[in-house]
Amino acid sequence: MELIPLFMFLVVCLVLMAGYPVAFTLGGTALLFAFAGMISGQFDPSDLTFLPNRLFGIVTNQTLMAVPLFVFMGIMLEKSRLAENLLATMARLFGPVPGGLGIAIVVVGALLAASTGIVGATVVTMGLLSLPTMLKLGYSAPLSSGLICATGTLGQIIPPSIALVLLGDVISSAYQQAQLDMGVWSTKTVSVGDLFVGALIPGLVLVLLYILFVFGYSLFRPDKAPAASAEALGSADRGLLRELLTSLAPPLLLIVVVLGSILTGEATPTEAAGVGAFGALLLALANRQLDLSRLREVMRGTTRVTAMVFMILIGASLFSLVFRGFGGDETVQHLFEQLPGGVVTATLVVMLVIFLLGFILDFIEITFVVVPIVGPVLLAMGLDPVWLGVMIAVNLQTSFLTPPFGFALFYLRGVAPESVATSDIYRGVAPFIAIQVGMLLLLAAVPEMATWLPAQIYGTD
Repeated sequence: MELIPLFMFLVVCLVLMAGYPVAFTLGGTALLFAFAGMISGQFDPSDLTFLPNRLFGIVTNQTLMAVPLFVFMGIMLEKSRLAENLLATMARLFGPVPGGLGIAIVVVGALLAASTGIVGATVVTMGLLSLPTMLKLGYSAPLSSGLICATGTLGQIIPPSIALVLLGDVISSAYQQAQLDMGVWSTKTVSVGDLFVGALIPGLVLVLLYILFVFGYSLFRPDKAPAASAEALGSADRGLLRELLTSLAPPLLLIVVVLGSILTGEATPTEAAGVGAFGALLLALANRQLDLSRLREVMRGTTRVTAMVFMILIGASLFSLVFRGFGGDETVQHLFEQLPGGVVTATLVVMLVIFLLGFILDFIEITFVVVPIVGPVLLAMGLDPVWLGVMIAVNLQTSFLTPPFGFALFYLRGVAPESVATSDIYRGVAPFIAIQVGMLLLLAAVPEMATWLPAQIYGTD
């Protein structure tokens, strides 16, 4: 009986590797095990009666309303040629510095990550716009491809991120469940805003480490990351300042308004997402990049992504309901309690499992399936919910970079020229994976990197 929940999880992984859609795999596997359990008398059919309440909770969840708004904001900014204009200006600004074009790509990638929050969109956009230019100017293929993949995954950790919105909502539910399991009825809460603030310092530190690596690499290997001539990038005349203001100020202002309204408590993440979506619409109009066909394209893209997210959430809710009906939460808790080393070993095991699952599952599936199972157990063992959320986000970011199955590598491979070999991409991401692992170790050693700023802003413990 105790092994049935583990078999459920194994079957889901096998079916997903066979290529079936995630949402229907989760729901279908859960129903098959539920029916088999009813026939054998090991599953109580009344547990399925909780499903309508769960689905009603999903569609009325105010926090999840931020998802379509942030998706709309990201896709609209992607279609408004924001990245193209920003990259050209930043390249002119940093180009004459050794490794300057690489630094420009890190800065632009970070801004795109904060604007769109979608890993695939950032990697593809930067790959199409910057990879041919880097190769043309003499940058090595491994450094160019590794840098683009790494900056693309910043969308996982730099707020406002769709991953953090979904993770924050799940962590909040897991934290309340953990407190109830411990007999604490006056529960504390953790919000998406807490996770946004907690991820801010680690995200900015990662950007700084990327920049330092590119600059240091260019000093030791100037032939692999040369400074670009003024003729190659356009003369740095007095018009550069005007171009910098016109290309950098609008997205930066939008990010400051969205994040600032959340940090100051003037708006909830959902309300801030609405402001961001409207702001992205205004930017597209200002850049004369908005017409009826483009708006239709953005709306269809938003609907497609949002429908996928909520279908996966529905399937994950059914899966977790059946998983708990078979006593899966008690099984996980029992396994963790039997591990030597207590909460430290349990956290290491969970991080390793999430890292490996990142090879075959997207962050949405891991957030909706894995975190509700292991989150309450780890939080009941005394972990800080904001720290755990940030650790999971950085861990997934590292997983998406790691060969041979990292999602960011597949995104770039799809748009990279044939002259860039797959082995170049794999070699290029290696130093950035080391930086990511270093960030995970730093967060583990100094949890205050994630918890200090929320405590200062919101006065939380």
